Amino acid sequence: MQRTQSPVLARLARLNPTAVFLATLALVLVALFAPGPAGGALLLALAALLVWLMAATWPVQRPATRMLRLVMLTLLIAVALAKLL
Repeated sequence: MQRTQSPVLARLARLNPTAVFLATLALVLVALFAPGPAGGALLLALAALLVWLMAATWPVQRPATRMLRLVMLTLLIAVALAKLL
């Protein structure tokens, strides 16, 4: 592990990508089908986690990947706010 690498990121790197994808998909589906503010709060919590992950990995991402991640994050936040309102 590099001296500048976070232990949390090292632990995330060891997780099974398929399991992480399925858990995230389940969270998004629960949040989309949950009524009103509960679903919006779950989506905002997921967005906060993604903001943290994007900030931690920003320097090593290509510009095209950065743009795609920003677009997806914006859509997630827009859906979350629509559910809250």
